[in-house]
Amino acid sequence: MVRKGFLLASIGGLLAVVVCAPAHAAERSWVPASCGTEPTAPAVDVSSVEKYNASVDKVSAYEKAARTYNACVSKTALKDETAISNEAREKIAYIHEGSTAVQQRIGANFTQLTTALKTGGAKLQKAAH
Repeated sequence: MVRKGFLLASIGGLLAVVVCAPAHAAERSWVPASCGTEPTAPAVDVSSVEKYNASVDKVSAYEKAARTYNACVSKTALKDETAISNEAREKIAYIHEGSTAVQQRIGANFTQLTTALKTGGAKLQKAAH
């Protein structure tokens, strides 16, 4: 008996996993160390019903392993991305605080200098009359 429906459903499920990944992902070299080795897709042999059915079993096993591996990759990537994001947020906050402090000092200096110049100008104007 040929298990056509199962194979088509499995292939459809695998396509959904692959389609969700960015097209340029293969160009990248990041892989999580904690997920093991990416499963290798099996060869499909359709030369006989027996070999076809054996291929269905191999594809099924691959689908399970690929989904498990993909879940691990996704979880690890999210963890790494969150750590990078948090680190960047802390660095940005540090820079922002320093920049804000400089702006506040300069603003206070301008206020003080403007007040001193106005007061001095008014004093000199009174003395000149």
